[in-house]
Amino acid sequence: MAKVILFDLDGTLLPMDTEAFIQTYIKELAPRVSHIIEPQHFVPALWAGTEAMMKNLDPSLTNERVFEETFLKVANVKKEEIWPALDHFYDAVFPTFSHLSQPSTVAKKIVDEAFSQGYRVAIATNPVFPKVAIHHRLQWAGVADMPFEMVTVYEESTFTKPHTHYYEDICNRLEVTPEECIMIGNDMQEDMVVSTMGMRTFLVEGHVIDRGTATYSIDESGTLEDLYERIVKRTGVFAK
Repeated sequence: MAKVILFDLDGTLLPMDTEAFIQTYIKELAPRVSHIIEPQHFVPALWAGTEAMMKNLDPSLTNERVFEETFLKVANVKKEEIWPALDHFYDAVFPTFSHLSQPSTVAKKIVDEAFSQGYRVAIATNPVFPKVAIHHRLQWAGVADMPFEMVTVYEESTFTKPHTHYYEDICNRLEVTPEECIMIGNDMQEDMVVSTMGMRTFLVEGHVIDRGTATYSIDESGTLEDLYERIVKRTGVFAK
């Protein structure tokens, strides 16, 4: 019987076009640090740091450290020169991106119902952003005040999706097996890869991402409204 529900955030609990969001994020961030590093040098460094996080499989290194070391080396700047500007961006500018998402009131109802039925609940969002940025997105989704057992952020995570190491780390920290978890997400590769570990899956429709690079089995799929109904009625993967 499932004990834990893992929710993806972007495109799942928080409906959005992730690609459009990332494009806006970079477009707005680069000019705000241009007094320190020119955009044509900043953007490649940002992507290099992100790629390093995505490839890292060293459990002794947090995603934050991997990003920081790679980014600073490629950008050829010192942390004290640019980090205050990045911190200000996440505190003051990032929150204004809320208009790029389409929050659904159903998301909070889903999480509330999961808690009321006794599930342990965690947010399994790809931890390539700082805690502050992920908190803002939880606020947009209307679930920031929920008592999640875990929210994966880059300061505290050592792996990223779609590596199964990422999900194994979550299971280890929650002291459960993959078979005791249900993963709810919108990404055919990054989220549904958990089926190879024995986790059950629910694919949220509306903003499905499918790169066509791998195919994994999906137990169930549907809209957020469908998901809510199945949790309430305890059917399918939520059957007791």
